[in-house]
Amino acid sequence: MGDRANTHSDPAKRAAELRDALRRHEHLYYVLDAPEISDTQYDALINELKRIEDAHPDLLTPDSPTQRVGGKPADGFKKVRHSRPMLSLDNAYSAEELADWDRRVRDLAGNLPVEYTTELKLDGLSVALRYEPAEKDGARLTTGITRGDGQIGEDVTTNIRTIRSVPLSISAETLKKAGLPQGFEVRGEVVMPEAAFLLLNEEREQQGLPPAVNPRNAAAGTLRTLEPSIVANRRLAFYAYFLLVDGEYWPQGQAATLDALTTLGFRVNPHRGRVDSVDDMMRFIDAAEAKRATLGYEIDGVVLKVDSHAAQLRLGYTGRAPRWAIAYKFTAKSGITQVRAISVNVGRTGKLTPVAELTPVFIGGTTVSRATLHNADFIERLGLLVGDWVRVERGGDVIPKVAEVIEDADHPRGTVRFAFPKVCPECQSEVVRVEGEVDYRCVNVDCPAKLRESLLHFGRRGVMNIEGLGDAVVQQLLDRGLVHSVADLYALTEEQLAALDRFAEKSAHALFEEIKKSKQAGLARLLMGQGVRFVGERTAELLAQEFGSMDALAAASAEELERVEEVGPRISQAILEFFAQPANLALIQSLRDAGVIMTAEKKQRSSQLSGLTFVLTGTLPTLTRDEAKKKIEDAGGKTAGSVSKKTSYVVAGEEAGSKLDKALQLKVPVLDEAGLLALLASPSALH
Repeated sequence: MGDRANTHSDPAKRAAELRDALRRHEHLYYVLDAPEISDTQYDALINELKRIEDAHPDLLTPDSPTQRVGGKPADGFKKVRHSRPMLSLDNAYSAEELADWDRRVRDLAGNLPVEYTTELKLDGLSVALRYEPAEKDGARLTTGITRGDGQIGEDVTTNIRTIRSVPLSISAETLKKAGLPQGFEVRGEVVMPEAAFLLLNEEREQQGLPPAVNPRNAAAGTLRTLEPSIVANRRLAFYAYFLLVDGEYWPQGQAATLDALTTLGFRVNPHRGRVDSVDDMMRFIDAAEAKRATLGYEIDGVVLKVDSHAAQLRLGYTGRAPRWAIAYKFTAKSGITQVRAISVNVGRTGKLTPVAELTPVFIGGTTVSRATLHNADFIERLGLLVGDWVRVERGGDVIPKVAEVIEDADHPRGTVRFAFPKVCPECQSEVVRVEGEVDYRCVNVDCPAKLRESLLHFGRRGVMNIEGLGDAVVQQLLDRGLVHSVADLYALTEEQLAALDRFAEKSAHALFEEIKKSKQAGLARLLMGQGVRFVGERTAELLAQEFGSMDALAAASAEELERVEEVGPRISQAILEFFAQPANLALIQSLRDAGVIMTAEKKQRSSQLSGLTFVLTGTLPTLTRDEAKKKIEDAGGKTAGSVSKKTSYVVAGEEAGSKLDKALQLKVPVLDEAGLLALLASPSALH
C-alpha cells in the first residue's frame, strides 16, 4: 500500500504507469484476444489517467491512450502521396493458374531459392501507417493513409488512431528487438469484424436507416467518416502484413516481416504458413476456405508471396502488380435468377456493352439486379434468351456476371432471342464492328452517352479526382446543357452548381473547389482523363516522366514512344491515332486555356547509351536485374526480354542459359557485370 500511495503522490510517475498498463491491456485485448481485466477495470484505469492529464496538462502526450479519440470533426481529408505505390495483385482461380505462375516465378528467379508465404486475403480496406522518431526515443504513429488510387491516398490519421489494435507508439527497446530504425511504414488491412457489422446494422435498423451492404463497404465508409468518435464506436480492426523502411520493403523477407510486425505489437493474422509447391499451396487454400465461415471476419481468398527479398527484387513488377505475389480468389458466390431483359450501355469510347436486367437476387451480401454480358459473342456462346434462368456470380465477390444458363424442369427456357442494335441506343447513330475486334462501337463523336461516361471517367479517383462529380450531377449538367466536353467543367460557376437539384451553397462550393483543384492534377492524370486506348495509370506515369509535357508527347514519333518502358507498337499506335484527331487537339487546347496543368517533372536521363538495346540474362555478382536495368535506362539505353539482331549487347551472369547461346549464335557482343559497369563509366571504351 505504501508504494501505491507514493505512486499517487507523483502524478508524472503514476501517469507513466497508467499509460504502460493501458497499452499492455489494449495489446492483450485487441491484438492477442487474451484480456486479463474486465471492461469496467479498463475504464477505471483510463478515467484515472484522464483525471491526471486534465489536472496536469504538461503530462499529456500525443501517444497517450486517452488521445485515441479527440479533436474536432474534420472538414475533409487531405491527399498524401505514398512512399511507394500500393499496387494491386494479379489473380488466380485454379491450381492450373497457380502452377503457371509458379513456373514463371521460378524461371525468372533463376538460381535463387523460391519459397512462398501463405496469408489469408482479408476483405477490407488497405492502409499505410507511417511511424517517425518520437521526441525522446522509440517511434510514434504520425500518419495513416488510405490506398486511394495506389499513388495518392487520403490522410485518415485521426480515424486510424481510434483503432485499438494500432499501436500509437513503439518503445526503443521493442524497435531494437525487431531490428528496426525509429522511422518505418506498416501496411495492412482495416476490416470490420462480423460481430461489429451485425451490431452496426441493428443500430441502423433502429434508426430507420437501410442496412450496410457488407463489412468491406462498411469499413471503407467508416474510415472516411469525418467524426472520429463515430469511427471509434465501429470497432474496426487492423491486420499488418508489410513493413517498409525508407520506402523499400524490409529486406529480411516476408515471413521475417510478419514476425517483426508481431514483435512490434501489431495484430498479424495467425492463419499463415510457408510452402514450396503448388500441392502445398492448394492444401493451405482448401483449409482456409473450409474455415472461412468461422473466422469472424470476411476473407475472399489467399495471398501467396515469394518469401525471399532478393528473389522479389529479381522478379520485379508488371505495370500494375508485383510478379512475386498473387491472390488466389475463392470460387465466386452465386445465385440463380431470371433474365427479364437485355439492355445496352454505351461507354466513353463508344463501346456497346450488353447488360442482363435480372429479377433481384441476394448474392454474397449484396442485392444483384444487373449483370454484364460482355459482348455479342458471349451471349451467343451462352445461347442466352430473354426469359432464361441463369446462374449469376459475383466474380472475385465483386462484379456480377452471368455464368451459365440453367436448363431443367424447374427452370423453363426463355423465348426471345436478343438482337444486337444496329444503331446506338443513345444517339441513333451508326454502330460498327471493326474487323478483328469483338466489340460494337458508336462512331458519333458527339454521342451524349460517350460524353456522360467521359465526364464520369474524368472525375474519378485515380484520374482527375473530382470528388462529388457523380452520376446524378453529371446527368443534370448534361440535361441543362451546361457542359459539352470535359473542358466545360472549368467554366462552371458556383451559382450554376448551386442551382442543381439537391445542391446547397456549401456543396456547390465544395464541388467548385474540387474542380478548380483538379487543374493541378498533372500530366499523368490528365492523360488518364483523355481516355487514350490502352494507356492506363502506369503507362500514363511513364509517358509523363519521359516527355514532360503534353506538347512533347503529341509531337513524338512511334519510335520515340516505343523507347518508353512498357510501350509497344499497339500502345504507340493508339497514342498517334489520338493526337491525329482534330477534335482531341481542340479539347486539349480548351483544357490548356482553362488553366489545366499539362506538364510533369521530366525524368532526367543521360544520353550516353542512347540507341543501344541490352538483354540481361543470368545472375550478376552484385547487381540485381532491376538494378542493372535501371542503370542502363538511366543512361539512355533500352532493355529487352529477348535476343535479336537488333540487340546491341547481352549482359550475362551465372547460369545465363539460352539467351547467351543465341547471342553467340547471332554474334551479339556479350558483357559481364564488370563490362557493363565499364561501359556505363565510359561508353567509348567498348565502341
